[in-house]
Amino acid sequence: MNLAVITEAEWAGDASGRSGIDKRPAAGRVPVRADGVAGDFIAERAVHGGPDQAVYAYGVEDADWWAAELDRAVPPGRFGENLSTLGVDVTGAVIGEQWAVGSALLQVTKPRTPCRTFAGFWGVPDLIKRFGARAAPGAYLRVLREGEVGADDPVEVRERPAHGVTVGEVFRALHREPELLPRLLDAPDLPESIREKARRRLGVAADPG
Repeated sequence: MNLAVITEAEWAGDASGRSGIDKRPAAGRVPVRADGVAGDFIAERAVHGGPDQAVYAYGVEDADWWAAELDRAVPPGRFGENLSTLGVDVTGAVIGEQWAVGSALLQVTKPRTPCRTFAGFWGVPDLIKRFGARAAPGAYLRVLREGEVGADDPVEVRERPAHGVTVGEVFRALHREPELLPRLLDAPDLPESIREKARRRLGVAADPG
């Protein structure tokens, strides 16, 4: 589990000029709560954090791709992720999929959307464009059962919805492949804000029931 080291910088999106994107591996076991990871720091709570974004996961395999692409070290937490996974297809995770990690039970909710804070932290001006083209955004998770998570805890997929809408599909639908937007309406565990965005773009009225 990775926790934030508070950074003060001009590129930080928060009005205070602080950011929690720089996360480092924590010692021992860390409590994971419905509103986020204990001891973490989130600056812009209007767009980060909250029940649908309580935990952010990114795959070590995807981080390794970026390390090779940029010819630089990409240690755990460099994407601002709380959970650095290994052997988990994060991009292919189904929305609503449940992960048992340590004593916590987590549920995949949505992909991450990159922002200028991310680009500023890495010092790569075109990172947002490149991140979008790669389309391996990592996954946000909500906490279904609070618990504690530590290093080397395996991720066990407990339940996977039959609709099959993945983190990668949602990201591509919102950012580069609008023809996928109808698929988002098949994923009831997506945050309502994303489902409403899809309905607006498709010109579909909300379900009154």
